[in-house]
Amino acid sequence: MRWRGVPLDVLLAASGVSLDLLTTAHAGDTPYLPAAMNIPMALLVGLPMGLVRRRPVPVTLYLAAVLAVTDQIGSFTSNTAQILVCVSVGVAGFSAGLRATSLAVAATIAATALNIADPGASVTGNMWMYAVLLPVFPAVLGAYLRSSAERLDERDVTPDALLAAGGVAITVLSTWTSWHAGAQPVWVSGLLAVVGGLSLGIARRMPGLVFTLQGVLLVSADIYLHEAVNTCVILTLIAIGVFAMRVVSWAWTIAAYLTGSLLTAIAVVGDDTEVTLFRVGVLMTLVATPVAIGRYLGVRREAVASERLRAEEAARAAVAQVRADQLAERERIARDVHDIVAHHVGAMVLRASAARYTAPDGPVADALSDIRETGHQVLQDLRDLLDLLRDPDRQPDLLANPADVVRESAERMSAAGLVVDLVLDPATDQAPLIARTSAARIVQEGLTNVLKHAGPGTRVRVSVSPYEEGLAVEIRNGRPPTAIERLPSSGRGLAGMRERVRAVGGTLSAGPDGEGGWQLAAHLPARLSSGSAA
Repeated sequence: MRWRGVPLDVLLAASGVSLDLLTTAHAGDTPYLPAAMNIPMALLVGLPMGLVRRRPVPVTLYLAAVLAVTDQIGSFTSNTAQILVCVSVGVAGFSAGLRATSLAVAATIAATALNIADPGASVTGNMWMYAVLLPVFPAVLGAYLRSSAERLDERDVTPDALLAAGGVAITVLSTWTSWHAGAQPVWVSGLLAVVGGLSLGIARRMPGLVFTLQGVLLVSADIYLHEAVNTCVILTLIAIGVFAMRVVSWAWTIAAYLTGSLLTAIAVVGDDTEVTLFRVGVLMTLVATPVAIGRYLGVRREAVASERLRAEEAARAAVAQVRADQLAERERIARDVHDIVAHHVGAMVLRASAARYTAPDGPVADALSDIRETGHQVLQDLRDLLDLLRDPDRQPDLLANPADVVRESAERMSAAGLVVDLVLDPATDQAPLIARTSAARIVQEGLTNVLKHAGPGTRVRVSVSPYEEGLAVEIRNGRPPTAIERLPSSGRGLAGMRERVRAVGGTLSAGPDGEGGWQLAAHLPARLSSGSAA
């Protein structure tokens, strides 16, 4: 189930209220608020989260004000407000513009600084660093998620597996001897080392997330396990390189470079380290190296992808050109055949017709009439064949005699168990070749359907006969003799027959016959209509 719309807003509001109720069990321990204000304060700080998706900036400003007020009155609700205002400023970075987000970040920084500062304590540099980074980080993360790296469609996971294996090897081999040196248990240090190395396996697909994770691990190592700092620096530099390779935006690349430089400085520069211009240059060059390598690999990757697209386009264009050349050649052949053969056959028909009037009776007249009718039929078949030649997608198999195809189909289905009664009118041989071929294919498919759906032992009557405007095909089967196990069917047989009949301008009907059987009837015109020949 996906949470969308109002249900998601309700869930966010309920989560905000529940968070405050869980984290402010002593909300009444203040001289300004009685214990009965626990629930009202939770509603005050949590309910606005239901509007954070639609109005993130106003919600952020409201929560910043709540944070400042609750901090001044000593309410534990300030802890909840601090958490929720960071969430809302992240949503603002994702969905709001730069000016609105900057306003929300500024208000959050001011409220956070007021919350961090103890009463009567002086403002320190560390306090301002945390007060600035705490709101800026979620805002930058939200903006990154809005314009992050494009989706990686590559299915080969070999580079990901190599990155993960290399990361685990680096972290484990270089830190396992110092896992016991920290205050945390050994298994915690080992787990973080393995997770940090494995995370490189998804760096190509989620570069921003992995870069953030490596930065957090680096800062944590600098505080709690200094022996692992160098290893975390290496992983962070690798994450920066992958980030630069995958994210094409120069703005985000520069932001990652500056962040990487800051993280490396935090890890490398100690209290007794002398900061010189040369050392600053070395550090910045150190961070710039993976960025440059990543950008180079990203450009190469884009060039390869562009070349592949050009090759695919060229291949498609070549195929289209070959097909166009084939169609042009077919058109030229059709035109030449029509000009040559039709001219001579037409002349033969005209001469036979003229000679017919000089000999009105007798065997010679019958022969001349037969020549004239045959010539007309040849010209019509020639026109139909030329139409098919111009449109090869509609070309049927014309090498076999259609009548033989019908007889062979009936014999084959009889051998398979059907009881076939075939009625093939001899006059169908005078029908156009296109109509006879289509009829043969309909008989083939119709008998196959009877065998699939009615089964062996079923009696079926097949009739192919001419009528005034073309050929009529009828296939009618009776009720199946027994219950059968139906053969597999693609469901395309009847649709294919309809398409074939439609292509020649005919009609087809199929359905139950009212007696437990099935009837299929097709009418095929003697001449292709202009619409079907197009």
